Amino acid sequence: MSKLLVIVGSTRPTRASDRVVPWVMARAAAHAGFEVELADLRDWPLPLFAEHFGTVGDINDPTYSEPIVRAWNKKVKESDAFLIVTPEYNHSVTGALKNALDSVWLSFGFRNKPVGAIGYSTGIGGGIRAIEHLSQMLVESEAVPLRHAAVVPFVDRAFDEAGEPADPMTDVSLQVLLDDLAWWSTTLDKARAEGELTPGVFRIRAAAQA
Repeated sequence: MSKLLVIVGSTRPTRASDRVVPWVMARAAAHAGFEVELADLRDWPLPLFAEHFGTVGDINDPTYSEPIVRAWNKKVKESDAFLIVTPEYNHSVTGALKNALDSVWLSFGFRNKPVGAIGYSTGIGGGIRAIEHLSQMLVESEAVPLRHAAVVPFVDRAFDEAGEPADPMTDVSLQVLLDDLAWWSTTLDKARAEGELTPGVFRIRAAAQA
């Protein structure tokens, strides 16, 4: 069974993700394809990314500059698939989420693994511009961002008192995303088990030095 890490990208005290995350966790836990774990970035106070080859120690077993950075890389590395819950700040993701993605460095923790996105906003957009920007970041991480996303516009009134979506299609979009994520996770897990290429950045560096 795939290990699914649900990453909460907002750390804001008044964040609306607290309306969204219980629904996401309940649906993901009910899906037969996953063993689900929550990674709330409030619980991961990562320093601003400043790692370099002088801070990581042994390149084959990096210690990084702080234990929490090493622990975060290990948490991502041991996961098979990801769901990222994100608001939209200035047409992009939060600074905390960007920093968390940047901090997965040298471990290649996202590499060749599927990532789904769930966006939300108080307006009509549903965080779609943040999701589009997130996809660009994930490609650079050599992850596999999925085409289908779940978006929750008008989040303040998107759920009833029981935490259920007011619009049934909100549930449908998440179910499609979870099904796609499970398929890609199984497929990519088999591919990784058969052998992975050395990361391209290392192959390019080796060719330049040859």
